Amino acid sequence: MNVVEKILSSHLLEGQLGQEQEIGIKIDQTLTQDATGTMAYLEFEAIGLNSIKTEISVSYVDHNTLQDGYENADDHLYLQSIAKKYGLYFSKAGNGICHQVHLERFAAPGKTLLGSDSHTPTAGGMGMLAIGAGGLDVAVAVAGGPFFLPAPKVLKINLVGKLQPFVTAKDIILKVLQLLSTKGNVGYIVEYGGEGIRYLSVPERATITNMGAELGVTSSIFPSDDVTYDFLKAQQRANDWVELCPDKNATYAKELTINLLELRPMVACPHSPDNVKEIAEIEGMPVNQVLIGSCTNSSYKDLYTIATLLKGRKIDPSVSFGVAPGSKQVLEMITKDGLMLNIIEAGGRLLESTCGFCIGMGQSPNSEAVSLRTNNRNFYGRSGTESAGIYLVSPETAVACALTGMITNPAAYFANEKLNFSQPKKYMINENLLLAPLEPRERENVPIFKGPNIGSPPRNEALPKSLLLRTGLKVGDKITTDHIMPAGAYLKYRSNIDKYSQVVFKNVDPDFSSRCLANIQEGFGNLIVGGLSYGQGSSREHAAICPMFLGVKVVLVKSIERIHRANLINFGIIPLIFNSPADYEAIFQGDEWIIEDIREQLKLNQKIAIHRRTSNDTIYAQTDFSTRELEYLLSGGKLNVLK
Repeated sequence: MNVVEKILSSHLLEGQLGQEQEIGIKIDQTLTQDATGTMAYLEFEAIGLNSIKTEISVSYVDHNTLQDGYENADDHLYLQSIAKKYGLYFSKAGNGICHQVHLERFAAPGKTLLGSDSHTPTAGGMGMLAIGAGGLDVAVAVAGGPFFLPAPKVLKINLVGKLQPFVTAKDIILKVLQLLSTKGNVGYIVEYGGEGIRYLSVPERATITNMGAELGVTSSIFPSDDVTYDFLKAQQRANDWVELCPDKNATYAKELTINLLELRPMVACPHSPDNVKEIAEIEGMPVNQVLIGSCTNSSYKDLYTIATLLKGRKIDPSVSFGVAPGSKQVLEMITKDGLMLNIIEAGGRLLESTCGFCIGMGQSPNSEAVSLRTNNRNFYGRSGTESAGIYLVSPETAVACALTGMITNPAAYFANEKLNFSQPKKYMINENLLLAPLEPRERENVPIFKGPNIGSPPRNEALPKSLLLRTGLKVGDKITTDHIMPAGAYLKYRSNIDKYSQVVFKNVDPDFSSRCLANIQEGFGNLIVGGLSYGQGSSREHAAICPMFLGVKVVLVKSIERIHRANLINFGIIPLIFNSPADYEAIFQGDEWIIEDIREQLKLNQKIAIHRRTSNDTIYAQTDFSTRELEYLLSGGKLNVLK
């Protein structure tokens, strides 16, 4: 077996591997962050248990740390009270980004992790099968329920050779994105192998598995080997290590080989992580902003590297330069080592150890800016400045560009530099912002705090016999969950669905929300029509909850991404695929439709006939729902079934 099969087989609760069917697996650990966690724990409360049923569950505060109004602070108090009441770890604001902290303190080879954040596969750099999902799926896992997914196919990426100086793990994953793109990879898990992996530390591996989320795959993973042991030992967690490598005769659905020796510094250009070029192709372009951080590149190794390169140098006066350590541990270590002084003396700004600028929470660049970031995503408008172009690069490339004020090849600029980073023998451990679970007897009388911005999870109604629909919106290819539900300042309304639903598709069509409500008043459900790779990006289940609140009943697209599809089904919205992609071209906003006997059509699990009343014609859509998914759709969502 390969590494993925070994973990899945040891956690299999329902179904069979090796067949194209749904499987259910046991989840050992869960994580949430505050932007998705509030709704996830409201859903957990609705299930009605008095304690978590996982080995470890952690509630992190790392997204909404700008205290703009009372809403975020109230959410944090709610999350802390939930952790105390039900037995979770609670990571306070300032302790760091969930994926960086989880890698340091909790991730373990051979275990399973489900997180309400699409970059949960970061822990795959530790040999852990880590999967992003919607909050309701995580709530069920916290309650001890299985996580269901189509039995995945495994794509092996062989890394051969060794990276040249100033070519990095970030360049590896950018090359993978250039080769595979962000679409067409649904249903795969990427497993890395080859002799080249022995030269990659756990933080470097985690950079690669983190950005694997942009491929649209279920997860990415590295074997657990001596490199993994050394990292865990340095984190004073050697007892968590197990060796986990593929068998010599392991087989894979596909294989791809990348020669690391031939790799050059790369950049993802606006507005997609797969719009990848070599740095040399855009060298010389003026740069306005450089930001280093995010869950992709904020480890101690990353900050050690950039601080070393900044020593004795000055940031170009035309560049706004900021650095966000990924965790309190990283911040403490670079401070103790004196490396922080290098950053400050060079003209850098120290930013909080949070997601921050990566999710558009602060540090919006100037209009028409060229902003270089070590983020994992550069979607249009995500930075908070729609006219800005966001370019994704490695920390080494970012520093070179910040020093010169233009796109610069770090391999050439630092040609005479030698980096001598080696794994610390011991990382600093200070858990004063990581609160351990209370003992069961201490939890009984803990009150749950709920401020006025916190509502209850909305519920859908059971699917009626027939659906009368009106096309509320037609969009193109590669629509992300950022398009559907804007991030940034709007995140504070995630526990207030009535308020948050007012900005659905705001940056695509500001009238969408009001149009949907008007259609409801006239007796119509709403239909969204989309192109290829609909729903890529974040795991945010609000991209399903808020449309459901606005009466969206069906999403009809050319293809759809895994997490968003699951979220739609969880909240009773039917995701359908065009039987003939050519039908997409003939659909217009305002078209009126009827789907007769929709319940019976779904039960047959065959083509769905959708009759257009406005032009008296019929188009067809494909279905492929499991028995479980069908039950959710007929019942109006997963919460109704659980209840």
